[in-house]
Amino acid sequence: MKHRHALLAAGTAGALVLGGMAVATLPAAAAASGCSVTYTVQSQWPSGFTANVAITNLGSAVTSWTLTFDFPNATQKVTQGWSATWTQSGARVSAASMGWNGSLGTGGSTSIGFVGAWNGANPVPASFALNGTTCTGSVTTPTANPTTPPPSSPPPTTPPPTGPAPKLKVSGNKIVTAAGKPYRLLGVNRSSSEFACVQGKGLWDGGPVDQASVNAMKTWNIHAVRIPLNEECWLGVNGSPSGATYQQGIKEYVNLLVANGINVILDLHWTWGAYTNSPDWHCKDEAAVCQKPMPDARYTPQFWTGVANAFKGNDAVVFDLFNEPYPDMPAEWNKTLGWQCLRDGGTCTGIPYEVAGMQDLVDAVRATGATNILMVSGLEWTNDMREWLAYKPNDPLNNIAASWHAYSFNACATETCWDTQIAPLAQQVPVVTGEFGQDNCGFDYMQRLVTWADAHGIGYLPWTWTPWGCTTGAVLIKDWAGTPEPGIGEGYKAHLLTQNPYA
Repeated sequence: MKHRHALLAAGTAGALVLGGMAVATLPAAAAASGCSVTYTVQSQWPSGFTANVAITNLGSAVTSWTLTFDFPNATQKVTQGWSATWTQSGARVSAASMGWNGSLGTGGSTSIGFVGAWNGANPVPASFALNGTTCTGSVTTPTANPTTPPPSSPPPTTPPPTGPAPKLKVSGNKIVTAAGKPYRLLGVNRSSSEFACVQGKGLWDGGPVDQASVNAMKTWNIHAVRIPLNEECWLGVNGSPSGATYQQGIKEYVNLLVANGINVILDLHWTWGAYTNSPDWHCKDEAAVCQKPMPDARYTPQFWTGVANAFKGNDAVVFDLFNEPYPDMPAEWNKTLGWQCLRDGGTCTGIPYEVAGMQDLVDAVRATGATNILMVSGLEWTNDMREWLAYKPNDPLNNIAASWHAYSFNACATETCWDTQIAPLAQQVPVVTGEFGQDNCGFDYMQRLVTWADAHGIGYLPWTWTPWGCTTGAVLIKDWAGTPEPGIGEGYKAHLLTQNPYA
């Protein structure tokens, strides 16, 4: 069922703070115990909700913990949780600490959360216990054993820094780190650098690209960001900022993301080329102010030579050679002509400018000495991947992944299609879902896709981490602080928080 979450104010409806005296029968040598819990229903919709549980340890330091509580309504269930290992048996729910948040010193706090289901009523649990001690807000201090040494200093309560993003390469059908560990690109698209420069809006359309904005991404467990680029702005042919100023802005943002443990995909999104015999809904301007069916031989190889020179040696950065090709459409949906045009370029049926094929772009990048992973698209706005292997360009480094897009309105938008068309490809080469989303602000289609992708080892990055207001879908956040849009944003954030790119 498609729905939109109704956002509730945190700390008001659905919030419960437990305080008072914690009483427990303890042996003389036991440590002091006590805890407090704040349970907040953050959003709720028919049959579902999200909740945050803030835990504070008031007793002696612990190195691991388990929180337990009972749901009052038999229909209440935890369907997906994060920041803890969640289990449920009947009404009893248990959440066990992770390796990075198990140590809680005296006064130490952590927050966990989950997506839940309900029917009829969604009451707040009446009581919580931490390691068996009821959380009432105060501390029970047992009789001290004089032979017991004083406790050592409490361990840190925050996870260690993640460090820089890993260098990546292709191995078989997996993307792996330099150490050979499988790694999935899990994150978001950050739109604006493809259009703002040619629309007089600067480089980032007024959005921040500072440490605070990256910290907001990290609260979602984002490990990859896809940045769409404009070839005319990069080359200084058109737009403002353009040329060296545009390039420097891109470099600075990429370096910031990588330093924060976030891999970057640089995507060529808008290109030069007049597609004059296009449908009325298509932009006919020859300038790079819209999506064209194929990249052009005039500027695109030069663009990738420049980008590759700028980022060679930084294999934490991936190159997505062209956003969404559709040369099969100008060729009146002749798929053979479409695949030939995609790989070989040149004079393509229905496209009036000389085309740069994927082989041209692979050659341009590799001629610089860059060893970065390359992402290569398919047909039909890269939703049709059926002949991708047969028309894969030659890469002397064998360092190519397949770029697949999967929106709810695309032709291949069901598990049956994914099983028959995408799964066989994913058994041969890495597949990255560079864009996906749905045509409303819910999360039902997207939940199906990420669940399927998780089972097949496929990475994914939805459109878009840009607060444009979600009225027809494909907008994840309400503001640059990372407040999720009800439905689409809340659902994706909850899912992403359960994922490990190394799993």
